[in-house]
Amino acid sequence: MEVSARFRDQRLAERLAKKIRALEPREPVRICHVCGTHEWTISHYGIRSLLPDSVEVVAGPGCPVCITPASLIDAAVELALSGVVVATYGDMFRAPGARAPSLYQARAEGADVRVVYSITDAVKMAREEKDREFVFFAIGFETTAPLTAVEVLRRPPDNLSFLVAHRLIPPAMEALANMEDLAIGGFIAPGHVSTIIGAEPYAIFPERYNMPVVIAGFEPLDVLMAIYMLLKQIKDGVAKLENEYTRAVRWRGNERAKEFMRKAFDIADGAWRGLGVIPSSALELKEGLRKHDAIERYGLNVSLDGQGDIPPGCRCHEIMVGRAYPTDCPLFLRACRPNRPIGPCMVSVEGTCRIWALEGGWFKG
Repeated sequence: MEVSARFRDQRLAERLAKKIRALEPREPVRICHVCGTHEWTISHYGIRSLLPDSVEVVAGPGCPVCITPASLIDAAVELALSGVVVATYGDMFRAPGARAPSLYQARAEGADVRVVYSITDAVKMAREEKDREFVFFAIGFETTAPLTAVEVLRRPPDNLSFLVAHRLIPPAMEALANMEDLAIGGFIAPGHVSTIIGAEPYAIFPERYNMPVVIAGFEPLDVLMAIYMLLKQIKDGVAKLENEYTRAVRWRGNERAKEFMRKAFDIADGAWRGLGVIPSSALELKEGLRKHDAIERYGLNVSLDGQGDIPPGCRCHEIMVGRAYPTDCPLFLRACRPNRPIGPCMVSVEGTCRIWALEGGWFKG
C-alpha cells in the first residue's frame, strides 16, 4: 500500500505535469501505448487532462480479448455446443464471435462453459472428470503464455486440449510503426509483458525506426514519467530505449519463463481481430505436443480471413490502432454499452471502449 501511495502522490504528479508542459512540442506528437492497464490508468486518473494540447496519447492493440479472432471464438462455441467442456478466463466469456454470439450465450443454451481464474483450474477439472473432454481457451500475450507452456509441458491429462490464441506484442508494435498514416512519435511499452520478455526486444524501434520507446509501470507517476522521458527524447532529437519500470523489468526479462515458452511453442504468423495477419506474432504448440492442440484434435476449421471480426457500424478495428477514439464510433454508449457490448473493445476490462465508458477516457480538461 505504501508503494502504491508513493506512485500516486498528487504533488509529485503536479510537478511532473509541469515539467511535461515545459517540453511542449511545437508540432503535434502522438504517443502510443499497447496495454489495457495503461489505458485504464490514463483514463481513471485523467492524465490526458494534464498534457499539452500538442501531445496526444492513443491506445494500441493491448487488450488480449479484443484482438482474439472471431473465428477462434466461433471454434470455442462450436466445441462447447458439441458437448466439450470449454474453460476460459472471465473476460473471454462474453466476447462475440462472427457466426456464434459468445460462450456466454452458448452456456445459456445448455453448453458446459466454465470461467476459471487460472489454467491450473482447468487441469484440475480435467483430472477429476476423466469421462469428459475439456478444452482450455488459452488467450493473452507473453504475460500468460508461460503459464500455458508450463501446463502443456507437465503432460496434462489426455482428456484436456488447448485452443491456443496467444499473441506477441513486439510484432504488433512493429506493424503499427509501419503504418505511416498513424504518425506515431513514440511508444510506451507494456510493463507486464516486459517483465517476461525484458527490454531487449524493443531495441529494434530506435535502431530501425528512429522511434523512442519507454517501458512503463502502471501507476499514474509511472505513466507521467514515461511521457516526460519520451518528450525529452523528442526535444533532444534522439531516439533510444529507456526503462522507467526498473523495479520490475530487466534487460533480458524472465529467462525461465521464456525457456518454457521456447520448449512449448513455435512462432507463427497470427491473425489479430480487426488488424489482419501480423507476421511472427502468434504462438502454436510444437509438433510433439500437437496431441493437445484442440484445432487438430477436433478437426476445427479456423479461418484467418477476418470475416465477421468487426460488426457493422463498429470502429473497434480503428480504435485498436489509434486511428479513432471510442467517442468517434456511432455505436459507443448508444447501441454498444458495457452491459450489452457489440464490439470487442467494449467487452474486456482492458478494452479501450469499456474503459472510456466507465472511466471517461476522453476527458482533456
